[in-house]
Amino acid sequence: MGLGILPIIIVAVAVIILYKLVRIVPQGYEWTVERWGKYTHTLDPGFHLLIPVVQNVGRKMNMMEQVLDVPSQDVITKDNAVVKVDGIVFYQVLDAAKAAYEVAQLEVAIVNLIMTNIRTVLGSLDLDESLSKRDEINARLLRVVDEATHPWGLKVTRIELKDIQPPRDLVDSMARQMKAEREKRANILDAEGFRQAAILKAEGEKQSVILAAEGEKEAAFRQAEARERLAAAEAKATEVVSTAIAGGDVNALNYFVANKYIEALKAMAESPNQKMLLLPIEATGVLGSLAGIAELAKNALEKQAVDKVAPPRTPAPPPNPR
Repeated sequence: MGLGILPIIIVAVAVIILYKLVRIVPQGYEWTVERWGKYTHTLDPGFHLLIPVVQNVGRKMNMMEQVLDVPSQDVITKDNAVVKVDGIVFYQVLDAAKAAYEVAQLEVAIVNLIMTNIRTVLGSLDLDESLSKRDEINARLLRVVDEATHPWGLKVTRIELKDIQPPRDLVDSMARQMKAEREKRANILDAEGFRQAAILKAEGEKQSVILAAEGEKEAAFRQAEARERLAAAEAKATEVVSTAIAGGDVNALNYFVANKYIEALKAMAESPNQKMLLLPIEATGVLGSLAGIAELAKNALEKQAVDKVAPPRTPAPPPNPR
């Protein structure tokens, strides 16, 4: 029976030796090799052979980029406001030997280092700056933590603050302040609108007055010009009538008087408040004036006909002195 167990023991020992001899490292990992407990080299992904009992695998390090959650903590800002902050960090192991032997409990060390630096960075900022300058805070944390973890064979690629929660009463106060600020801006915009509208209205009224004044000026100029032409026409007519009277034609005077008389009657008749027109003269006077006008026109036509028919007279030659 003892002889039957021996082959089994030999097979088991052979399997163990084979297992210790052949090592296959998966992709994304690196294993450290120790000889009698001392680090010697690092195994890359793939097939490897080790000397059983003498060599063994020390640490199996994940070389892929990894993510860690930073737990929430209370942080006091520069203006003594207490906020709750949590975050997230991305890192990657670049040197498996340093990450395995330079620091114990690698993930715990990374999280505590980040939490400490979060308190340091936010403690130097006011609450408003902490809420509005999150990108700047992330950049400062990344620079400090990456420099601190470099001796551990790590590369911290990104640090993000997920949430910054101020106290509830402070949030309510900020909401009231924001509402007051928005109302202030709305009132300012309304005032600016009313001011601009008043300015535009005043400009419009100014332009209207200027245009009206220019129109009145132009109208006055036109009226003055019309009066000048009318006065010139009146002067010409008076001159013609005076010439006719001087020539012995009394009908020209009758025409002049009748013309003025008819114009006066027309002005009286066209008055908007005139309901009834009384003539303080006899109608025969008007008819006589009209008859004089007709006689004046007849004489003017006869004179024009005579001037066309009669040849011009040549002056007699002067006597020949002897």
